[in-house]
Amino acid sequence: MSVPLPADLVAIDSPNRIPSDGDRLVAGPAWRISDAAVPYDLALREMEARVAAIHAGTGPEVIWLLEHPPLYTAGTSADPADLVAPDRFPVYRAGRGGQYTYHGPGQRVAYVMVDLRRRGRMDVRRYVHDLEAWIIAALDRFGVKGERRDGRVGIWVDRGGGREDKIAAIGVRVRRWITYHGISLNVDPDLSHFDGIVPCGIREHGATSLADLGLPVTLTDVDLALQESWRSVFEGERSCG
Repeated sequence: MSVPLPADLVAIDSPNRIPSDGDRLVAGPAWRISDAAVPYDLALREMEARVAAIHAGTGPEVIWLLEHPPLYTAGTSADPADLVAPDRFPVYRAGRGGQYTYHGPGQRVAYVMVDLRRRGRMDVRRYVHDLEAWIIAALDRFGVKGERRDGRVGIWVDRGGGREDKIAAIGVRVRRWITYHGISLNVDPDLSHFDGIVPCGIREHGATSLADLGLPVTLTDVDLALQESWRSVFEGERSCG
């Protein structure tokens, strides 16, 4: 049975370069890892520029791994009532699908700018399902069982006793079958920063991180897990070990 894609998860549109200071290019697919926190407005401009370059055939697909300074973003379905502390951090209109999300240090953000046409995957539902599978596979490398939940966007961890916490968020935009925005995975952020919003409009559940689960995992560890898991989910490869 086909499961409907949440209407607020994806923003679909009809039909400058990324600064190199503090960035590292990784061999293989066009992965970019920024060591310094990237201002959100700059990231938006760079994603727009990259999408245009991919469409024009003048630039490669890119998966950009980064952190942001502490901030809140509002997706296309954000309810103003869910912004509990509007003066705590800067708030940005993201243009992606979804509601309010927190980004900040200790959280690995992955902006995925790929052409679904070239990949033969002109199916947004499948793309989002694959993003979920990507996160779940990466978490599995650390012994964490990430799970989907019907009616709740993101990836969740069962803490026992009926408690479930969110460990990763998803919000995407698609323009002329080219994706941007993407995922965020909580590695070791300040979880109290989530208190300023109702994350993704879900009041009944909290947020967790790899550190909160007792795992001393670094951003570098997560980057490697994301790269290996990407190949297994999106490229059909299986890594050894």
